[in-house]
This record gives sequence, C-alpha cells and structure tokens, in this order.
Amino acid sequence: MRDVVIVDAVRTPVGRGKASGALAGVHPADLLSRSLVALVERTGVDPGAVDDVVAGCVTQVGEQAVNIGRTAWLAAGFPESVPAVTVDRQCGSSQQSVHFAAHAIMAGGYDIAVACGVESMSRVPMGSDTPEGTDVYGPAFAGRYPQGVPHQGVGAELIAAKWGLSRERLDEFALASHAKAAEATRQGFFADELVNMPELSVDEGIREGGSPESMARLRPAFYDERAAELYPEIDWVLTAGSSSQISDGSSALLMTTSEVAGRLGLRPRARVHTAVVAGDDPVLRLTALIPATHKALAKAGLSIDDIGLFEISEAFASVPLAWQAETGADLGRVNVHGGAIALGHPVGASGGRLMATLINAMEQRGVRFGLQAMCEGGGVSNATILELVD
Repeated sequence: MRDVVIVDAVRTPVGRGKASGALAGVHPADLLSRSLVALVERTGVDPGAVDDVVAGCVTQVGEQAVNIGRTAWLAAGFPESVPAVTVDRQCGSSQQSVHFAAHAIMAGGYDIAVACGVESMSRVPMGSDTPEGTDVYGPAFAGRYPQGVPHQGVGAELIAAKWGLSRERLDEFALASHAKAAEATRQGFFADELVNMPELSVDEGIREGGSPESMARLRPAFYDERAAELYPEIDWVLTAGSSSQISDGSSALLMTTSEVAGRLGLRPRARVHTAVVAGDDPVLRLTALIPATHKALAKAGLSIDDIGLFEISEAFASVPLAWQAETGADLGRVNVHGGAIALGHPVGASGGRLMATLINAMEQRGVRFGLQAMCEGGGVSNATILELVD
C-alpha cells in the first residue's frame, strides 16, 4: 500500500456568517475557488495532473447545490478534464474529503488529488435543505428513537450534563479559545495557511476583552420547553459565547504519494498516518469523536501521550471538554491556536481548516504526531493522525 502525503494546505480567513459578514458577498463557488487557486499557485502543481477533486459541503442546496466542488474547480479556471465530487459527512465533510482522497491514493486509484471544502452560511443558511415540516428520519428511525433527535445545541447540553461540566468551566474554555486565537493572529501563526483575500485578511470572529463577568451575562442559547421536559437533567449552561460561530470559508489540500511528490519536485509537509471514522449515540450527536480517537490510536499503535498536538472540534465547549475527560489528553496540547468558538465554523470547510492549522502548528513546534477529530451530525466522527515529514 502506498503512503499518502499532504503537500500543502490552505484556507481562507473565516468570515462571520451573516449578511454583514466580510465574505457574505462572495458566491460559495467563488469562495472555494479562492482556496483552489491559492493551492495551485503555492505548490506549482499542474492542475491538469490532478486525478480528482473531493469537496466537502454540508448544505448542498441553492448556491451550494449541483456538485459545488466541480463548479468551484471550473470557476477557478482549471482544466475541464479534471473531475470533482461533493460529499457530506456533516461538520466533518472536508476531513472526510481528505480520507476519501487518501484511501484512493493508497489503493493506487489516484496519484494526485485535491481535498477541499466550503460553506457560505450567510448565503445558504444551515437548515435550508430541510424546510419546516420535513421528516428527514422516517417511521423506522422514529421507532428506534421515540424521543426524537434533538437540536445539536440540546445534544451539547446533554453532554455537559453527563460529564458534569459547569457554566463557569464552559465559559472559561471559550474565553481561552478567543485568547489563543488572538495571540496566534498577532504572532503570525496563521500566515502560512491563509489565502490572501481583498475582502478579509484575518479571521473575523475573534473577540478579545471578554471576562467571566461578561460571559455570565449571556443567556442560555438552546433552551427548549419540550427538551426541558424530556431531559430534566439539563442545566442549560451553553450560550452563544461557548458555542461555535456560524461562518463563511473554504479550505483545500494537495495530496499525493512521496514517490510522486519526489518525481514532480513537490515538498511534502505531512503524512496521513491513520484515518478512521466511528459512530456513537445520535441523540447526544456530538460524542463520536471519543471512540474515533480511541480507534485511531489503536490502529496507529500509539498512545494519547504520543500525540504532540490535537485539533478537536469546538462546535460547543462541552464537546472538547468531554472528549478530554474520556481520553486523558493534555489540554495544553489541544487547539493551541484557538478553535471554532473563536475562529468560526464554516461547517463544510472546517475539517480542512483544522488540518491546515494543525500542520502549521506541528511545523512551528517540531511535533511529530498530530491528531484531529470532528464531531458530526448523526453521531459520527472522523479522526486523522498526521505525521510531520522531516
């Protein structure tokens, strides 16, 4: 089986996903094409040599419909001969794009692939693909889960209740995310991954100056009367401040083998060491990154202490804190440059965004192994272990 290396990974700055956001005026196809163009320019790869483009996008409706990966590739001005496909594994869609591309390269189906992702949540709001009254589950699923699958915010509240996470602990984690992201921006730690865009030069959602007192004034964001009756154990401790932001952005990675990279004069930055997926309770929704992490470590023959850096989804502050409680990971190695609470969460692009940030942080700190895990709708998760190429 062939090895798989990542030659480069780029992302746009993340914009706030509302009408006044800096990237709201950019069509999703053009938003993804910006990352694709930057990737080709930075690596010098012949775009005609790419075997396939695998794009992640969650809400594939409206401007993000009809295989946006293909539309964006053509919008970038690249050869019509290169195909593309768009996949949806919810918040892990572009991480899944990396996995699909990696497995195809390992098997010899591709020599060169682009894994990428996009989400313009300002232009295509979350839930646009499920109009009110839509039954997305059907009677058989409902028979298995008679209480239904709650909103993901309620799932995050259930996680906080199950792991005994207080409002103060969640707020503390959220403030730290903003502080780390702000410092990373000041220090230029994101510079090597960011696409140069006239609309936005840095991540738009980072906020400084917060305090425990200001966080305490925020109201619970996900209180629901029916959920409160079904789940009396919930204390309603999550707010907008301890949740990820609705965002716009894109990301892209160039992947090949070390042999092909050498032949073409490309310099690999990281190796895809292990790539797995796992499932868990769809009612809690957001806990599958725990078994996915255990599965990845077991498959790799590594321990949690062998991992120098982690990028763990910050969909809600309760998610990485529950994950840490179950894995025993050192929180000082987790999301060292902040996470989605501060940087934003353009869901289809987030897997690639986390991976670009992880690769850069691994290089900056001389870390051999990094692990990335995403919580994803439906109670599933991708986990990837990267190895730095010396």
